[in-house]
Amino acid sequence: VRRKIKEAAKRDGGAVQASTTWTVEGSAAKGQKMVNEFSKLLLRAFNGEADVLVSKMRPYKLEASVDRLLKARDTISRLGSTMNISISDPYVRLRIEELRLTADFLAKKEEEKEAERAEKERLREEAQARKEFEAEKARLLKEQAHYLSALQRIRETGTPEEVAAAEATLADIESAIQGVDERSANVRAGYVYVISNFGAFGPEVVKIGMTRRLEPLDRVRELGDASVPFRYDVHALVFS
Repeated sequence: VRRKIKEAAKRDGGAVQASTTWTVEGSAAKGQKMVNEFSKLLLRAFNGEADVLVSKMRPYKLEASVDRLLKARDTISRLGSTMNISISDPYVRLRIEELRLTADFLAKKEEEKEAERAEKERLREEAQARKEFEAEKARLLKEQAHYLSALQRIRETGTPEEVAAAEATLADIESAIQGVDERSANVRAGYVYVISNFGAFGPEVVKIGMTRRLEPLDRVRELGDASVPFRYDVHALVFS
């Protein structure tokens, strides 16, 4: 598109329509020279407006930018009406297409940045989850060692009820260790949360996210500490 714009902006490239019968002091050559110079000046003004709109483009500004460019074309046509000078429709369409492509390009770049941010957040979350898994497993193994030692003594001196209670506690600890191992092996598993923050987002708005932390409310509390004036209300936690 920019190659076509550059070609069209050359002399007789089709960007400008102008009178060919204008004379100055009875001279058609002088008249043509004046028309050419004035055409070049008006085209430069139009291109300047278009270039500014491209440089300041944001995806949400597209329609306003197109409207502004069309108004610039109309203003230039009025200024050049004496010599029938105007910016041609095909050239205006090229510059509008440039605006549209620029807006689309910027939107795609923002999508890529958002995807990168989401991936970085996922990696941070997984690293934090692994750290928690390791700490929790270490705690459980230590607790298991204590109960194994205690169970040996209870079997020697305790009642059958005390032995049964200790064995049941050990079974719970082993089940917890197995659960941590399973979560550690599949760090993509976690909790989907649905939370809201009336003070930050207003009514009828919820944030839906996912955390891999052992204690999902830890993640919700972190979100409440970071960027909102009030803590989040939790509406749902679903393990998935």
